[in-house]
Amino acid sequence: MRSLPVPSDPVARLWHSATMLREHRADGHVAALVGARIGGTEAHVLSALEMGIHPPESFGRIRHLPKERLAAVMDGLRERGLVDTDGRFTDVGRETEQRIEALTDELAAPPYDALSPAELDELVAELEPITTTLVAAGSQ
Repeated sequence: MRSLPVPSDPVARLWHSATMLREHRADGHVAALVGARIGGTEAHVLSALEMGIHPPESFGRIRHLPKERLAAVMDGLRERGLVDTDGRFTDVGRETEQRIEALTDELAAPPYDALSPAELDELVAELEPITTTLVAAGSQ
């Protein structure tokens, strides 16, 4: 994304900037997951549990996978003490998820840290109307 020219159109420029920030955060999230030894399907299971989806295998991002693969992932999470026999978070699992999210947030902060307090206030003020519109439309 950094190698692409910054668009001159304001909407395209906003989209480009948001994409760069999203990808930066995603890279940090992947690093946090790898550091915690959490694979892709495991990450989706933990995400489902965090969202209150139970059983986690019913989560839309993974429910299409073969049942044998999902069972193996769940067994692995149980063996590591991250989920219990009912497929719900253990204390260790919840702590692991929270640690991953905290590290993701920490790794995502530098672009915002580069802004002065006034610039950050301006950014928030400029994005609030867009956020309000998106939330009103059902976005989370």
